[in-house]
Amino acid sequence: VSNAGVGMVGPLECQSLAAMQSLMDTNFFGLVRLVKEVLPDMKRRRGGHIVVISSIMGLQGIVFNDIYAASKFAVEGFCESLVVQALRFNVAISLVEPGPVTTEFEAKLYEEAERTDYSRTDPETADIFTNLYLRNSKDVFASLGQTPEDIAEHTLRVIEAVRPPFRHQTNVAYTPMAALKHADPSGALMTDAFYKLVFKYDAVLRLSLR
Repeated sequence: VSNAGVGMVGPLECQSLAAMQSLMDTNFFGLVRLVKEVLPDMKRRRGGHIVVISSIMGLQGIVFNDIYAASKFAVEGFCESLVVQALRFNVAISLVEPGPVTTEFEAKLYEEAERTDYSRTDPETADIFTNLYLRNSKDVFASLGQTPEDIAEHTLRVIEAVRPPFRHQTNVAYTPMAALKHADPSGALMTDAFYKLVFKYDAVLRLSLR
């Protein structure tokens, strides 16, 4: 089970390349190093199961989560490319894709975001992030957040499955979001829906979450 991960939220202009590279080294290359270690023996034995804790953000980017989403997209692409070869050797690969999970990891990430200096971006972007994104995120976690124990139960079901799924989403509230992206290959439908949700109907979003 590959579970190591770090987070990053905020305007792109306020994040250093060094921090981005460090995140990719943990979230993506950490997984690559693990798979390189275990896969050869699994192939020799013609049996094994690699379970990767990904994210719904590996399927759909979310505003102000640019680099974190990029790392999870990399994880998804890596596993999707590898899974067919692995099946030839009777090795399963499974991606567990949670939405928000209520942990100290998330709490510290958002506490740090509230204290960060956003003078390196323009005032409008800083205002959108602090007064729109952070406020809505608290409601999202309070309404839709899962416990670590719940994610562990989902992961256990994937591990024990007779025919392990390649992808397993843990929160049904996010299924429409993934479906919306696939419904329109041009991306226009998804982009328009998210734009309106964030900038036009944010009050309705907050009310529905509460």
